[in-house]
Amino acid sequence: MRIRRILGLALAAATLVGASVVGAAGAGAASYPNISRDDCTAAGGHVVARAYAGEACALPDGTTPAIT
Repeated sequence: MRIRRILGLALAAATLVGASVVGAAGAGAASYPNISRDDCTAAGGHVVARAYAGEACALPDGTTPAIT
């Protein structure tokens, strides 16, 4: 009985680790691509400075992709 409980806990932990890895990969794939200054202004956005992170483009839809 004790072995079953230990194996069940190990399986549950492995499942949680696998789910978090898949979630992190999905979040990375859903991130916005970089944009140039010209593309930013053409899309109706404006360039903003971010502390310690360089410049970004503030678009009208609320997204802020990084400036390349």
